[in-house]
Amino acid sequence: MVSLKIGSRGKTESLDSIRATLSEFVSTFIFVFAGEGSVLALGKMYQGKAPASGLVAVALAHALALFVAVAVGLNNSGGHVNPAVTLGALVGGRISLLRSVYYWVAQLLGAILASLMLRFTTDGMRPVGFTVAAGVGEFHALLLEIILTFGLVYTVYATAIDPKRGALGTIAPLAIGFIVGANILVGGPFDGASMNPARAFGPALVGWRWHHHWIYWVGPFGGAALAAFFYEYLLIPAETPHLHQPLAPEDY
Repeated sequence: MVSLKIGSRGKTESLDSIRATLSEFVSTFIFVFAGEGSVLALGKMYQGKAPASGLVAVALAHALALFVAVAVGLNNSGGHVNPAVTLGALVGGRISLLRSVYYWVAQLLGAILASLMLRFTTDGMRPVGFTVAAGVGEFHALLLEIILTFGLVYTVYATAIDPKRGALGTIAPLAIGFIVGANILVGGPFDGASMNPARAFGPALVGWRWHHHWIYWVGPFGGAALAAFFYEYLLIPAETPHLHQPLAPEDY
C-alpha cells in the first residue's frame, strides 16, 4: 500500500527544510547549466551539424554533471536534482508531500535560472531543450521516457535509498550519473532522453520551444512512480524503518 505523507507547514519551513530546498535549487542549476550547455557548445562548434561523437560528448557531460550535482546535494536534500526522483521518493513514503512541493519549485527555478544564464553567457543562443525526432511517434517517445526514467529511479532506490545498500551507497552519485549517461546514448537520437521534467522545462521556457513538451512530464513521472512502487513495496522488507536517506529528520 502506498504510504503518502502530507507533512506539516511548521516542519517544512524549518531551517533544515530551507537548507534542503536551497540545495536542490543549486544542484539542479549545476546540472542543467552543464547539461544544456554541452548541447549549445556542440551547436556552436559544428553549426548544427555535430558528428555522431557529439552524442557521446553530451552523454558524458550529463553523466559528470549529475554525478557532481547529486554528490553535493546528498547530505542536505538527498540529491534528487529531478522532480521525477522526488515523486519516486514521495510514492515510496520517503519524503512528505509538502517537502516534495518545495523541491519541485526549487528544481524548476534552478533549471530556469541555469537556462537564462546560458542564454546570457552565450550571447543570446536559444536553449535547445528536447523534442521528438522526425519519424518517431509520440507514443513511442512517451514509452521510451517511461522506461528510461524507470531505470534511473530504480538505480536511485538501489544505491541511495535501500537500507540494505551498505557500502554501495558511497557510489550512488556515480551510479546515478552513469545510468543517465547510458540512457542518453540509447534515447538521445529518438527524443533526447530527458528523464527529468526540470531539465526539459527550463530550456523550453527560456528558448520557447514547446514541441511535444507534455511527454517530458508524463513519461518521467510515470516511470518514476512505477520504479518507486516496484522497489519500495516489492524489494524492501515491510518491517524496515525509513531512516536511510540523508534528508531533514522531520520527514521520518
